[in-house]
Amino acid sequence: MTPEEKAEFRAEALRRYYEFCERKLHVDMSRGKPSKEQLDISDRMLTELQDGADCISNDGFDCRSYGNPAGVRDCRELFANLLHVDVGNIIACGNSSLSLIYDFLSQCMTHGAGSTPWSKLDEVKFIAIVPGYDRHFAMAQHFGIKMINSKMTPTGPNMDEIEELIKDPSVKGMFCVPKYSNPDGVTYDAETCERLAAMKPAAEDFRVIWDNAYCVHDLYEDRHDHLRNIFKLARKYGTQDHFIEFSSTSKITFPGSGVSVIAASERNVEMILNRMHYQTISYDKLNQLRHVKVFGNVAGIKLQMKRHAAILRPKFEAVEQIFEEELGGLGIAHWSKPVGGYFISLEVTGGSATTVGTLCQDAGLTLTKVGATYPYGYDPDDSNIRVAPTYPPLDELKISAELLAVAVKIACSE
Repeated sequence: MTPEEKAEFRAEALRRYYEFCERKLHVDMSRGKPSKEQLDISDRMLTELQDGADCISNDGFDCRSYGNPAGVRDCRELFANLLHVDVGNIIACGNSSLSLIYDFLSQCMTHGAGSTPWSKLDEVKFIAIVPGYDRHFAMAQHFGIKMINSKMTPTGPNMDEIEELIKDPSVKGMFCVPKYSNPDGVTYDAETCERLAAMKPAAEDFRVIWDNAYCVHDLYEDRHDHLRNIFKLARKYGTQDHFIEFSSTSKITFPGSGVSVIAASERNVEMILNRMHYQTISYDKLNQLRHVKVFGNVAGIKLQMKRHAAILRPKFEAVEQIFEEELGGLGIAHWSKPVGGYFISLEVTGGSATTVGTLCQDAGLTLTKVGATYPYGYDPDDSNIRVAPTYPPLDELKISAELLAVAVKIACSE
């Protein structure tokens, strides 16, 4: 553009921005929350258990009482089939997989992962795939674990870089969201999973937090990403102890009242259950049973996810279409086009993401805090914005996406 064209471009963007400000919007796109419409499709959960007779599991256990710390077997079998592991490798727990990750990291700090407790070491490091999930990073920071950034690629973590980093014995693990990663929507390809399984880290107690939060969260039936079974691969290399998998029904049923699970090797399951013996008598078995009765099997879960996809797909497509119409071809932004998961990752011209966030906030649109997708809240390029299209109604979402695109134009034109 000529200087005159640039000035005209900026003036038009500012004019449209002030029009958005006059609308006095109040839209929250800060987290990947299911909408009310999505929550409504799980309302049958509320009436599934009517009396004591409904509270008996298939193996005769009364789920109203104490006991069964590994979880209701019916629920463990359901998740074993979903994650393609043996039922003995599953522990069914409460509503939050994040709590399970926190508890596992705490266990490693105080009692170790089969070796010296991490709190007794001079330094503990974790590899942070960036951009990534802010709550993972916050947990590591809470425990004083030093994070080392490693950039995500279109096929997953940069394995050449990872294989170098794990030569350091103080590097004790890494965070992974292997399917429809948060926020890029990347699914690790077959080669990446194979190389992860084959890793020979210097630290014998190296652990991968395999947060498989979006394992069935496909947006399209005819085109979706397939993730390799990490435990099947790891057994080939004898590295199954390296991986601790977490999953939940948080975005399948009710986020605050779902079921979370751990999938791990026999050795790790034994260690985790031993810790849980001191932590709790049991998790909410009635809720575990309720989920089994509603879904029955994996096919029932996948049918539920088709209902979710029908609600979410138009939202993702609307945001992508508006970005293309507003920002396509300008060279000031690019964005992910995921076929599943909960986020779109927007990359803007370096150094302008914070300005975009401020402009949106001032106009009534709340985004995930800029920098949150990097450890310590610091994006060195100030370029990544996590877009969460799931919560607002479609008409509000379209307005918000347009406002966001206009803010990008203003910020980048500076």
